[in-house]
Amino acid sequence: MKKVIITILTAGLLLSACGKNPKIDDTMLDGGKFPDPSLSHPEKYLVSVAKPTPTPADATKPVIIAVHGYGATTFEWDEFRAWAGNRTDFSISQVLLGGHGVDYDNFKSSTWKIWRQPIMNEYSKLEQEGYTNISLAGSSTGSTLILELIAEGYFNNHVKPKHIFLVDPIIIPSNKTLSLVAVLGPVIGYTTVDNTSGEAMYYFHYRPYETLDQLNDVINTVRKQLQDGITLPAGCTLKVFKADKDDTADPVSAVLIYKGTKASTGANTDAQLVHSNLHVFTRLDARKDTPTAQDVKNQTDAFADIANTITH
Repeated sequence: MKKVIITILTAGLLLSACGKNPKIDDTMLDGGKFPDPSLSHPEKYLVSVAKPTPTPADATKPVIIAVHGYGATTFEWDEFRAWAGNRTDFSISQVLLGGHGVDYDNFKSSTWKIWRQPIMNEYSKLEQEGYTNISLAGSSTGSTLILELIAEGYFNNHVKPKHIFLVDPIIIPSNKTLSLVAVLGPVIGYTTVDNTSGEAMYYFHYRPYETLDQLNDVINTVRKQLQDGITLPAGCTLKVFKADKDDTADPVSAVLIYKGTKASTGANTDAQLVHSNLHVFTRLDARKDTPTAQDVKNQTDAFADIANTITH
């Protein structure tokens, strides 16, 4: 999820400068001219479509479901697929969250329960097709949605996931005024984020207050679940990768997840602070600033850690 700006000052500016209907042009994802490519070519993104009848050997190979964040698209995990290249020891399913990747109106009318549905759809399809070695990786709100599925017991009656990886999960927003969206939202209508020209086709520029309210709701839901304690499915591990300077997801999010999650054996989960000021530090393409050598190392190290864990 890219930086969400909701402040009293912004609210005042929007009230005077913007109506409730944003001015959308065809260069934006919001306009519907750049639907997520997974919609037209699901076989390039979803293992369940690409290999619906796996051989017994393929059925036991690791499959990792990669879940992007709020306002984003499958683009957020493209670099993981590119990094993996022609590897055949694991497969990647890039899931498009519900309500995302089409246009502003679809996004506006979506709820967080709609966002998470494709995660469940792909997991269920893989299970039905015979895959038994399934893991999940989430970035930003994708991580939050995965935690919520675990907390509500979705995996109790399914094949148990092997590993969970969370990249810059958002449990505590860096901008604490997100909590004001229920009050200011109906008046403001929407907020905006600054996308680069390269990001414009992959991230919504306009963020309807309805979706910000949903974001706030799922964050609060999962935070309470963590306070109560979340136990992972049997045999499942969890690791958090968290940028130490993140203007979207407060680094304390990693602490809350570490304290609020346990393996089925009672063992602690794993959390790693990463020296980075990027939100979703594993996505470097189309950024405003050229990635540094440290940025590239952070990304490569995380991808290698994920791949090594699921294949060993």
